Amino acid sequence: MTTISTTNMSRSQSASARARIGSMLQRQGALMALVLLVIFGALRYEGFLGAYNISEFLRYNSMFGLIALGMTFVIMTGGIDLSVGAVAAFASVLAAFLTPYGFWPAIIGPVLVATLAGLFNGWVIARLRIAPFIATLAMLLGARGIALIMTTTSISIDNSYGFDRINSGSLFGAPLPVIILIVAYILGSITLNYTGFGRYTLALGGNEEATRLMGLPVDRIKMGVYALSGGLAGLAGVILAARTFTGLPTEGLGWELSAIAAVVVGGTLLTGGLGSVGATLVGILLLGLIFNILNFENGYGLFSLSAYWQSVIRGAFLLVVVILQNRLTRRREN
Repeated sequence: MTTISTTNMSRSQSASARARIGSMLQRQGALMALVLLVIFGALRYEGFLGAYNISEFLRYNSMFGLIALGMTFVIMTGGIDLSVGAVAAFASVLAAFLTPYGFWPAIIGPVLVATLAGLFNGWVIARLRIAPFIATLAMLLGARGIALIMTTTSISIDNSYGFDRINSGSLFGAPLPVIILIVAYILGSITLNYTGFGRYTLALGGNEEATRLMGLPVDRIKMGVYALSGGLAGLAGVILAARTFTGLPTEGLGWELSAIAAVVVGGTLLTGGLGSVGATLVGILLLGLIFNILNFENGYGLFSLSAYWQSVIRGAFLLVVVILQNRLTRRREN
């Protein structure tokens, strides 16, 4: 009898240990991988930790970081936003179009219109009960179409008011896009962890029906997270226009997939109810670092991959992470 009891206790302790390890990997796996990749890159490539590479890496990935932040809140509700790439492209065209009218109109206008686009997504999903996949896919097509109507090629910015400083400028020695990204993530973390909106977002993703029965404003939460996603996509589009000196209607292709990949890599569940703003930032940096290392490796001589391989790698990486996340979740439940 004692032997059986001891065996069962040992099995229980072993299962508990595996569950703790699985939970740690789900929460901190991306961060550990990021640290290892930084060490690998620093040891292997000259100039990897140089000021120029770090600055350009952070400037470029700030756009994806902003989109991924909005996507984090959307996915935590159990939704999805496929329109962010097209909305960012439309915002870049609108920003370029508005640059002759001043510095602030070229920033506020695109962000406001993009926020309204996201709010419309949320309204269609919440009030008309349309699936997020369909609603945001329709917005993707609409935003891309309007951008192409405005210009089939590109619109050059009018830099009379110094619009390019949004990308090239710096504050306290740090690139301005990075400052914008840091502020956005600090506000996002505060919103998620210390406000009713953040708690309601997680509750909605955990169980929508229970959230309704508790009397929480489910429809307003949905509209809020999609408006946030749209606004941040618009801000990314503004940075894109300042970076390229043009509004590009064909930009942003696949950006929604990059955002989704970063959110999932950070440990946010696609089913909703669990997520972290900080982990999403780690996911963005990890994915960006992988492609940064591939660019260094292309010039190192061992192999050479075209830019098109990035989509293949991003898709494969996302699939592997989702599979691992699913298995870890099942183990924790068992």
